[in-house]
Amino acid sequence: MTAIIAPPADLPLDSILPNEPLLLMGAGPVPVSQKVAMANSVVINHLGDTMSQVIERVRLMSQYVFQTRSKHILGVAGPGSAAMEMAITNLVWPGRKVLCIQNGFFSARLAEMAERNGGEVSVYDVPLGEGADPDQVEALLQTGGFDVLTIVQGETSCTVWNQQLASITRLARKYNVLSVVDAVCTLSTMPLEMDNWQVDVVITGGQKGLASIPGVSLIAFSDHVWPTIMNRTAPMPHWCLDARLARQFWEEKGYHYTAPVSGILALHEALRQVCLETLEIRFARHQLCSLALQSSVQAMGLSLFVDSPSRLNSVVGITLPHGVDAKTVLTTMSDLYKVEISGSFGLPIVRIGQMGEQSRAHNLFRTVHALGMSMKHAGANMDIPAAMAALERSLGANDTITA
Repeated sequence: MTAIIAPPADLPLDSILPNEPLLLMGAGPVPVSQKVAMANSVVINHLGDTMSQVIERVRLMSQYVFQTRSKHILGVAGPGSAAMEMAITNLVWPGRKVLCIQNGFFSARLAEMAERNGGEVSVYDVPLGEGADPDQVEALLQTGGFDVLTIVQGETSCTVWNQQLASITRLARKYNVLSVVDAVCTLSTMPLEMDNWQVDVVITGGQKGLASIPGVSLIAFSDHVWPTIMNRTAPMPHWCLDARLARQFWEEKGYHYTAPVSGILALHEALRQVCLETLEIRFARHQLCSLALQSSVQAMGLSLFVDSPSRLNSVVGITLPHGVDAKTVLTTMSDLYKVEISGSFGLPIVRIGQMGEQSRAHNLFRTVHALGMSMKHAGANMDIPAAMAALERSLGANDTITA
């Protein structure tokens, strides 16, 4: 046989990867623990008793993390955006009216998905840097006759927190509107009480607050919303994302498609670590570490992009000083200090994550030093000793939490 094209030259993976692994301190993915990494190296049959036991444990632990008694918790073989699309495609079809609360890039993605599914979309465009106002949401709900409302808890792109989320989702229930909450960067880093807040659908990715791997996500449907899914008569355009088919695997121990078994095992271990730590302690750790990071960044001479009332703790936005190029800062941090943070979606900021294993004292000291030195390299005047001292003061008395 004569090959049509020549085979590529041998290029082993270790010739592509950096010699020293980067410390991932951006907006995700985040570092994973050794136990999660080991679980992700195991391959088992996607059907049978072993997998059924794993799935049942994932669902039970997820009920704790989502704070729900609903059993309608499904895994998604895809990123958080696939979980977004599963939520939208099961609740939105031609003629359905959707109110999309838009703070930035990812909340806009929910609106786009709703439009692609034939929904009649209205957008509440929240001013940049602010959280959604429940009074304005209620005014829209009173006039719109909406079927579905979408909102993010934390808008990763501009680092805004919708701090009035609980009030907004309760308003949606009051007006008989189904609520979809994107908690991709917030679940397990801050409170989200699905049942108490009357949320109908919560979506999250594995690679952020849960500190698992990318590519396997979770979605939780309330008992309140489930009949809408089961009783729909409109055609379902997506086969893989049909919740009625997915329940055959996640609830009935049957077959849907070949599940990403290694990723589910990793997710199992990540959820187990959340449960062992407990949500209360985990929330405290994330808040302590994020506030310490914010304090040190300001002590260095930098400004935070969002004001305190609406500032997201799980992804912190830092305004670039005048004349400083973001790419220069990011490249210096990764090449010289082996720390990777995130740029932005067109905003004059860089972003540092505080999710899962990122929220550890040793990671913060390394990141703040790398940020300060890289800013200086890019031409900014930074007070790095003040930043490190502020970080030490904030974390010093709580080293057992942040270790």
